Amino acid sequence: MLEQQTDGPLKGLRILDLTRILAGPTCTQLLGDLGADVIKVERPGDGDDTRKWGPPYVKDNNGEDTTESAYYLSSNRNKRSITIDISSTEGVALLKRILRYCDVLVHNFKVGGLEKYGLGYEDLKGEFPVLVYCAITGFGQTGPYAPRAGYDFLAQGLGGIMSLTGEPEGEPVKVGVGIADVMCGMYASNAILSALRHRDKTGEGQMIDVALLDTQIAWLVNEATNYFLSGKVPVRQGNAHPNIVPYQVFPTLDGHFILAVGNNQQFRRFCEFAGNATLADDDRFVTNEQRLHYRKELVGEIRSLTILKDTNTWINGLSALGVPSGTVSNLEETFKNPHVLHRGMRISMPHRLAGSGSVDLLGNPLKFSKTPVTYRMSPPTIGADTDEVLEEILGLDSSERQVLREAKTI
Repeated sequence: MLEQQTDGPLKGLRILDLTRILAGPTCTQLLGDLGADVIKVERPGDGDDTRKWGPPYVKDNNGEDTTESAYYLSSNRNKRSITIDISSTEGVALLKRILRYCDVLVHNFKVGGLEKYGLGYEDLKGEFPVLVYCAITGFGQTGPYAPRAGYDFLAQGLGGIMSLTGEPEGEPVKVGVGIADVMCGMYASNAILSALRHRDKTGEGQMIDVALLDTQIAWLVNEATNYFLSGKVPVRQGNAHPNIVPYQVFPTLDGHFILAVGNNQQFRRFCEFAGNATLADDDRFVTNEQRLHYRKELVGEIRSLTILKDTNTWINGLSALGVPSGTVSNLEETFKNPHVLHRGMRISMPHRLAGSGSVDLLGNPLKFSKTPVTYRMSPPTIGADTDEVLEEILGLDSSERQVLREAKTI
């Protein structure tokens, strides 16, 4: 609960979170990790769709599945869950009462989805002039695609990343996790903090329009500018890099390793360690530009060398020489890696439904010297904090809350 909160950088901010699935919850979880009080508003009875996106689910004392999926757990810690039926007049009125005590409203309803309840930005800005209102949608509030429902997969396809992912001769492949959703949430959290900075300076709230497609396109980075400058449509390179050679996965005597040569000096050190120093003096491979022109020939030469030594020999030897290289780990290997564990990227939090008493979650990657990230509350069960929030913020006693329950408002 809030009394357990340390002085995170966002302590004192309150977020009204009307998001579900992944983009919005990623945004609000990050704000919660940084100390904000995040109140997650869910539909009575159903809640966030992802609660049922399993298996796997949290296991109870008998080893049976509960109603909490791993997917839901991934992006909903440091929040309090309340249930309100915003399709009812009473529910809208209750939500607005809570909103008076909030700094930010975040939602990911389709365009027009909240407006029909009188909860659009234009509906609220007169009554709440300092409110920061963030709307996350698939395609934005404007444009010909604005009315469409948006999902991560669609954004990856339309936004171009799938055309760059996969083997050159294979089919287009999406990224293995919902990266368009996650990055949209990251952009949204940054935008919210910027809008709060403006509000604190001017007293003005504002609306933020963040779209999956826009943010997906924004992180095409160098491949987009490659296209802008050359006029050539980039193609799938598999594990290879479009602008650097050698920078890909290579076979070894017992598996594979990543070789990521970033400059000519590293390339020379690699060639020397590989036992073919003359390769670095070959006119075709002397510079990165030349290596790009003769990519196929160089990759063939390197493959013939890397298969002669085992993976650990390559990684240990090259790392000692300052040549970037590494393993291709599965998730078990990743989360047993001593460095990953040292950096706190696997955490454990108490969970009342878990038979073991706790659930493991991903850690937050941000490290602060003065205001560290805190893990105060595990992902809440649906409506677990309704009574607490209504009493704490609005002062509603048990009889008043019972009236709301009987009316199915909460």
